[in-house]
Amino acid sequence: MSHSPLDWLADELSSLDAAGLRRRQRVVRSLGGGRCEVDGRTLWDFSSNDYLNLANDPRVIEAARSGSSSHGTGARASALVCGRTEWHERLESRLAAFEGAEAAILFPSGYAANVGTIGALVGEGDVVLCDRLSHACLVDGCRLSGARFRVYPHADVDRLDRELAKHATARRCLIVTDGVFSMDGDLAPLPELCDAAERHAAMLLVDEAHGTGVFGHSGRGAAEELGVENRNLIRTGTLSKAIGAQGGFVTGSRDLIDWLWNGARTQMFSTALTPAMCAAACAALDIIENEPQRREGLAEKSGQLRSQLAANGIEVPPKSRGPIVPVILGDSRRCTEVAARLEEQGFLTGCIRPPTVPRETARLRVSVTAQHPDEVVSALAAAIAEAALKRTAIGD
Repeated sequence: MSHSPLDWLADELSSLDAAGLRRRQRVVRSLGGGRCEVDGRTLWDFSSNDYLNLANDPRVIEAARSGSSSHGTGARASALVCGRTEWHERLESRLAAFEGAEAAILFPSGYAANVGTIGALVGEGDVVLCDRLSHACLVDGCRLSGARFRVYPHADVDRLDRELAKHATARRCLIVTDGVFSMDGDLAPLPELCDAAERHAAMLLVDEAHGTGVFGHSGRGAAEELGVENRNLIRTGTLSKAIGAQGGFVTGSRDLIDWLWNGARTQMFSTALTPAMCAAACAALDIIENEPQRREGLAEKSGQLRSQLAANGIEVPPKSRGPIVPVILGDSRRCTEVAARLEEQGFLTGCIRPPTVPRETARLRVSVTAQHPDEVVSALAAAIAEAALKRTAIGD
C-alpha cells in the first residue's frame, strides 16, 4: 500500500476534532436586516462585522454597480503598474478627508495593510512592540518585519515604558496596537500609549479595523473617541467591516503615504482593489457621515444586550464596549456546544477558539448590528443564558 507525504493530515485533523478546534466550511448568504441563511436555514446573524448594515444598503450596491460598469470587474494590475483608476484616487481622497489626514493609500485587505505597513516602517536593527491581544495581522507583521519583536501584556503601558527604555539605542521603535480589540471589545489606552511613544521618540500604529464607523463623534474610530486624533499616529483600517465593502487602507502624512507607496510590499505586489469596491466604499463613507443615527442606534442596542445578559446572570468583561460583546466560556468544546444550541434557536454567533484567542478563553463573540430589532436582542440574551447556564448546571 502506497503512502502519501500528506498522510499525517488525517491524524492532525482528528486531533483538532477531539479538542473542539476543527473549523468546517459552510455556505452563508446575507438576507439583510440582521439575518442570514446558513446551509439553507434562516438565522439572526450575530456573527457579522457589518456593524452598520451597509453591505446590503441599496445605495452602496448601486455604487458598486456603477464602478463595475465604468471600469470593469477587475483592476487588471497592481496599483503601481496600471491598476489605480479614478475610483481608487477618489477613495483615497475620500478616506483622507474622512480621517482628517493629509493622504491615504489602499491595500487589498486590512491584513495586507498592517503587514505591509509594519514591514515598511521597521526592519533589522529596529524594535517593534505589540500588545499581547493584538490581531493576528499585527502580530504577523511584527514577526515578518525582521525587527526585534517584543510583546507587552495587554494594555500595560508601564511594562511598555520599561521595554522601550531597554531599546533606547535601536534605530527605530514602533508600537502597534488595535484601537478596538476584536475579540474583547475593549479600547486600547491610546492617550497613555501616545504619551509613552512621545517619551521614547517611538512611532505608534493604531489599527482602527473595528473602530471606523462605530466609535467617535464622527465615526472615525477609537482615536477620535479618546481624543488623540491630532497626535502623531499611523492609522490603519479596513473597508470590510462597518464600511461594508472590502480592502484596507492607511492614513497619515503625505510623507508616510509616499513611503508606503514605495516600500509596502503587500501593496506593491498585489493586484489593486476592484473599482466596484472603491465606489462602494465611497458611498458608504457618505452614509456614515450623513446618518449618525446608525452609529447611535448601534450603541444603544449594544448596551441593551450587555445589560440584559447581566440581568440573566451572564458576565461580560467590564471594559468591553460597542458592538463586540464577548461571552467567555473557557473550554472549546463547551463553546461549540453552546453555539450549536443557539443555532437551533435561530441565532448565529461567532464561536471563537484558540489560536484566535488564548487557551481556556474560548467564547461566543456576539456582534450587534444597527438593524437588529430590540426584541431579537432581548431574545438572544435569554437564549445565551439558557444555553450557557444549562451546560454549567449539568457539569462535564
